[in-house]
Amino acid sequence: MSLFTAALYPNTGLGFLILGASLHDILTRLKAEPQRFPKLDIAYSDTQPVSKPVIVILPANGIRLQFDGAEQRLRLIEVLDFTKNRISYQEKDIAKPPSGQTKGGGEAARGPAFKNVYHRLFGPTYAGEYIPPQSNSPGQLGTYILSYPGVAFSFPLSASAYSPDKDVVSLLSHPESQTATSVAVFSGKSWAQAREHLWTEVLPSVKSAHPFSKSKEVVPDEISLVKIHGRGILQLYKKWTNSFVWINLGETTPQELVAELGPPDAIYRKNDQRMYIHKTRTASHSRSRSSGADYKRPDDLTDTDLSSVPTGSDDSDEEAAEDEPAGLSSGECFYNYFYLGFDILISTRQQPSRTPPSQADIPADQLPGARQFKDFNQDQLVATKVTLHANIPGSYPFNRHRRSRWEISYLAKPGLDDVDSETPFDEIEERLREEWKSVYASEDNTNGKRQRGMVLNRGWGDSPGSSCEFLGGWEDSSTNAAAKKLGGNESTTTLYGFPGLVFEVLKNGYVSAVTVF
Repeated sequence: MSLFTAALYPNTGLGFLILGASLHDILTRLKAEPQRFPKLDIAYSDTQPVSKPVIVILPANGIRLQFDGAEQRLRLIEVLDFTKNRISYQEKDIAKPPSGQTKGGGEAARGPAFKNVYHRLFGPTYAGEYIPPQSNSPGQLGTYILSYPGVAFSFPLSASAYSPDKDVVSLLSHPESQTATSVAVFSGKSWAQAREHLWTEVLPSVKSAHPFSKSKEVVPDEISLVKIHGRGILQLYKKWTNSFVWINLGETTPQELVAELGPPDAIYRKNDQRMYIHKTRTASHSRSRSSGADYKRPDDLTDTDLSSVPTGSDDSDEEAAEDEPAGLSSGECFYNYFYLGFDILISTRQQPSRTPPSQADIPADQLPGARQFKDFNQDQLVATKVTLHANIPGSYPFNRHRRSRWEISYLAKPGLDDVDSETPFDEIEERLREEWKSVYASEDNTNGKRQRGMVLNRGWGDSPGSSCEFLGGWEDSSTNAAAKKLGGNESTTTLYGFPGLVFEVLKNGYVSAVTVF
């Protein structure tokens, strides 16, 4: 294994590990270099995966990375073991190598010496913060944190030796063997100030970071939030800018998508029609669905699965050319935007979902994102569905896409929290049922009962990503019980539908993906 070497940039990052970078980007980079990073450990909360931090540990490199759960952006970089890496600042090693070590690697020193940090590398700074040991036992060591803007060093110090009145600088500078046990890289003026808003601070653009600004690599603008306005209209906000992009399902063309979002990372030709049987069911078998045509269509659920297929090629056109299934329009495909966090189905024009009841009194041409001029060419390929991926740790498609954050704007009401990608599905379902209560008025599952979901297992078959296996159907009341029998199989999720929306829900109650049509 090659030694991990990196330059430290306070307030910015450590080598290619840049503060503000997404979890998806960092993991993709680490997995691409197994020789340097042979082992990755990921720690997260099973019950609160979108509100608690996600921690990535590199045990072979002595590095720990902490990401916030909501945005999944790198917030804190910690160097915990200096024998497994070589860190430099302004082309000087922060931990002095042992005598006779070559620049190529080898065993590094135990850690940065206080005297070297304070007098040579970073210079004087304000008095640090002392954290006493957790127990009062004699000989227990506390931690003295020497903090600079964007970087902090932790030194062990006994409680008996520390006093606010003592000259700690002289105390720590005296023994030459006094070295730091860890180094933290963060965004802020000091560690004491930064930790108060460590998980919520708006970080600057990764593109503006010093190491990245010298790179010639072209990276598209990130999408920070997708607002779902109803009637197949989505508003995509670009991160670190004031601009946004509209997607009108049934109207936006592939050319417009490429112009606004750039070319897709991959193209998948839809050719799996195993759910086609559901299209032929009679109305008498649809008691759990609305009589409305746009309420919960099983073929939309098939698209939810197929849209996230991992593909190593940019185009699978040959696959679609042979034995094209009946009812499949030529040219129908998915645009996979892994870096942006969503997939878009390109197909012939379809009628978008109905207008939400709360917007029923608004003229069609005055709805958010409504187009004044429309092209009614029915044969033209357009965007018809969008699947937004949550990238929740522990889910089957984890790290296939960057996390996409969304918000259902037509559910916003004064005094109530927004319904977004961090909201548990129980709350989302309650708010949607209230919005669409006129749709459910004649149904037999409105008396506080949850609608029956369709259970999906992504882990079955020879091709896990494209497999579409269901346990039970829409009418099978035992679907939830069947899912529980699988125990800890995290590839099993449940699909729930509402007008214009299909939610893929994990066992912990959070939404893994939402499809808008």
